[in-house]
Amino acid sequence: MHLTRYTDYALRTLIYLGINEGRTCTIPEIAERHQISKNHLMKIVHQLGREGLIDTVRGRGGGLRLARTPQTVSVGEVVRLTEENLNIVECFDGTTNQCQISSVCVLSSSINDALAAFLDVLDGVTLADIIKPERELAKLLGLKRA
Repeated sequence: MHLTRYTDYALRTLIYLGINEGRTCTIPEIAERHQISKNHLMKIVHQLGREGLIDTVRGRGGGLRLARTPQTVSVGEVVRLTEENLNIVECFDGTTNQCQISSVCVLSSSINDALAAFLDVLDGVTLADIIKPERELAKLLGLKRA
């Protein structure tokens, strides 16, 4: 299983907002701290806002903040929202499947079970869990902590 950069950056954005809970953060700030493209991050932030994971605050002093508590955001949810395609093998997509043995293949059901188990594990991990080493994360991102 390989997750896209889009999902990686979405999770990094949520981590950043999680360790900066209580204040708004900006796209340029997050992009600089994570050394990722501001333009790419804008697309991600737009989707996370549309999906209700973050709030965007306009105007002076505006920026981004979590829309929900870190305990209520599961990594599995974020993966499902940000990954366009979880079709690990060709036969998972009925419209493009060209596999000659898919009608009797046992392997595809095992792979499907593995994908379900993967997502089940990620459903049990929350943003609160992954921001637990808050001081260390803040230090690695060059943030000053009170």
